[in-house]
Amino acid sequence: MSSTIPPVPAVERMLALFEPERRPAGGLLEDGYLDLLGEEDPTGAHPGQRLMLSGALALIYERLWRPLGGRLLMGATGPGIDEEYRIALRMLELSPKDRVLDVACGPGNFTRGFARAARAGLVVGLDASKTMLAVAVQETESANLVYMRGDACALPFRDASFNAICCFAALYLIQEPMRALDEISRVLAPGGRVALLSSCNRGPLPARTTNAVVRRLSGVRIFARDELTQALSDRGLTAIEQNVVGLAQFVSARRPS
Repeated sequence: MSSTIPPVPAVERMLALFEPERRPAGGLLEDGYLDLLGEEDPTGAHPGQRLMLSGALALIYERLWRPLGGRLLMGATGPGIDEEYRIALRMLELSPKDRVLDVACGPGNFTRGFARAARAGLVVGLDASKTMLAVAVQETESANLVYMRGDACALPFRDASFNAICCFAALYLIQEPMRALDEISRVLAPGGRVALLSSCNRGPLPARTTNAVVRRLSGVRIFARDELTQALSDRGLTAIEQNVVGLAQFVSARRPS
């Protein structure tokens, strides 16, 4: 069921960041979030990618699936989901008036925390999955937070729109991750911070060999150890830091002021 966008400040503030030609005419709020995709589905066809669209997964994602996935990636001694959130906050250095974009936000488990930290700022949670966003809007009451269904590889926002951008446990499932990084770096404001959590190749086999097998079976991309850090540097970001934990890597970077 669709309705004309109500006078919700967060929605209007988000729409003000859109490129003029991308702003929906008389935009519609679909089930509590702005849907820019309609029948389009940029998720990808591999099993791991299609699983993100499951209604059942959306219901257990935050409390069961996501913590289990973290254990598999980072091992029993790696950071748990609460520590991941604290790591994201340290990397993003959020201030009360920041504009924050959570790319591939899922059911909003981190997005809601960002909204509390940003306070007078604006937080936008973006995901391609209707089922994930349906759970997210049910769990959210913050007036500075709005959700949007969209493509991480084709963000509708103007250049330099956000002070902080997070993409945790998602880049490895995005069909064209380097295009997503193009977009993330484009909409990051001077002085803005990026926080990524993604896969990292470990062991004797080169990343291209591991990735060829894993991605074909699951849709999960295995990044070489220096692939993301180099990609961020190539896009003009600086102060790049990387922490490898198990088969995962936390990567932060900053747009020069």
